Amino acid sequence: MEEKPDYLEHRKRLRERFERAGGKGLHDYELIELLLTYAVPRVDVKPVAKALIKRFGGVSGVMDAGLDDLQSVKGLGPTSAILIRAVKELFDAYLAEGARERSALSSPDAVREFAKMKLAGLPHEAFMVIYLNVKNRVLDHEIINEGTVDRAIVYPRRIVEHALAHHAAGLILVHNHPSGDPSPSAEDTQLTRSIIEAARTMDIKVLDHIVVGKSGHFSFHENRLLA
Repeated sequence: MEEKPDYLEHRKRLRERFERAGGKGLHDYELIELLLTYAVPRVDVKPVAKALIKRFGGVSGVMDAGLDDLQSVKGLGPTSAILIRAVKELFDAYLAEGARERSALSSPDAVREFAKMKLAGLPHEAFMVIYLNVKNRVLDHEIINEGTVDRAIVYPRRIVEHALAHHAAGLILVHNHPSGDPSPSAEDTQLTRSIIEAARTMDIKVLDHIVVGKSGHFSFHENRLLA
């Protein structure tokens, strides 16, 4: 009788551990490994999972990686890369829905987590606007501009035009620092003031400007820099 490959029993034990304790029962590389078992049926994917963690520096780096970068890891094909990206997009949608259902003022953590998920892992700078209604609930969000690794050109007038098109009463501004350090630059502060002034002419309020990086976030509201 032909023996089953060792990795089949390992996959079974991995799934059983997840059933018992969820993600807390697995190492980071094992979470990636478990995910890959659903895309790669007859291969030991533990080495691939460990290679992904090493290549991208952790789970967040793996989830933020693009399709081409993921497929540059030996043993990872297009199906597995798409699965990883699909999980990331699902989590984005989950956080966006959570932020939309609650007031941005009563649940700032939900907004920050959504902002970090959307932008913190990008290799280039991007500027996103979250549109709010009169009750400070999220109407929509969009990335207004994507730039190079160190600059995104953002025009206050364009942001106000988009806010009016969304019938927004309030805005939360978000951009990322690819360097990882979320500390705002002098240009960030000046841009924030310009947007506040432009929005004020249309009775639109800027509730916050959040700068995100892999090392954390910086909130203009929390640091009293919106006046």
